[in-house]
Amino acid sequence: MIQYVGVNDHQVDLFEGQYIVKNGMSYNSYILMDEKIAILDTVDIHFSKEWLDNVKKALDGRNPDYLVVLHMEPDHSASIRYLLEEFPNLTIVGNVKTFQMIQQFFPGMTIKNSLTVKEGDQLKLGNHVLQFVFAPMVHWPEVMMAYDLTTKSLFSADAFGKFGALDVQEDWKEEARRYYIGIVGKYGLPVQNLFKKVAGLEISAIYPLHGPILKDNLGYYLNLYNTWSSYQPEEEGVCIAYASIYGNTKQGVEELIKALGNTKVEVFDLARCDSSQAISKAFQYSKLVVASLTYNNGVFPPVEAFLHGLVERGYQNRIVGVMENGSWAPSAAKYIKQYFADSKNITLLDETVTIKSSLDENSKNQIHLLAEKLKSL
Repeated sequence: MIQYVGVNDHQVDLFEGQYIVKNGMSYNSYILMDEKIAILDTVDIHFSKEWLDNVKKALDGRNPDYLVVLHMEPDHSASIRYLLEEFPNLTIVGNVKTFQMIQQFFPGMTIKNSLTVKEGDQLKLGNHVLQFVFAPMVHWPEVMMAYDLTTKSLFSADAFGKFGALDVQEDWKEEARRYYIGIVGKYGLPVQNLFKKVAGLEISAIYPLHGPILKDNLGYYLNLYNTWSSYQPEEEGVCIAYASIYGNTKQGVEELIKALGNTKVEVFDLARCDSSQAISKAFQYSKLVVASLTYNNGVFPPVEAFLHGLVERGYQNRIVGVMENGSWAPSAAKYIKQYFADSKNITLLDETVTIKSSLDENSKNQIHLLAEKLKSL
């Protein structure tokens, strides 16, 4: 029997110190109850007591035999010490890199019993048999997953997770994409390698360390992860990311939106929006337009932060248009394009829009040429 013993966090405002999580986070932990009992992962340090209470209630007087550590990031490992204080004889299960990190995070902590596993090793609990699938750099080097041969369940560490606590109802895809692009997005190749490993597994349920357990329509979630990790757009459309001080660049964006007509468009004012949401949406759509005023002979800082976050996460396979504004020496477009210099399969459109202070007939014509190009591709 698999039991959930995780917790919801509504205290956190910024996950990992940067991602706004208005609906909190879940830190998931599971117990496999069998002839032998295995706990899979712990939780964030701020919820150790609540989690231990959940664990003891599920154990109903029994002692656990194993703690399986799939991921050593502190939001999943910080309560290891407290579990060992409660159950000093249990066996910690991890790989070589897991135990290296345990010593780093818990210097001097005594582990009486440990079991170091390798790729493909199995842990027999009775009816349940866990087989270990290593997933290095999804998104830390020690990450591994556990596949229960009996129930066909995949305990997927941080993969297939999402922002948001479990006691809040919200659409899975939007917050899962934002979570994936922000947390795992740079590591598309390791995720693709993981897909190859698990291709032959029959999976009936996915148990992530954040977000809901996935049981129905698994093909939907797997297909999205394949799309995200191969850096392909989910759908045709244009993401427009801009910043404007006095409203003139914004007017240029509004003119572009009108010129795009029925094209699906989502627009983000980078000085005011959640940057991680803008980056997530840029990955969702097939085309991107970046519009910035020239600032100190460069790009306006919120736009620069957006561009850095975008290319750092491997942005590729997209069409990109550029709009700049400048009163005496427009140069933002040059620097925007430089950000994509090392990106793979980025088509930078020749139809660059240059606004000099405010819109005029010339810049409006440029905007309409850009819109026609975007609609034709």
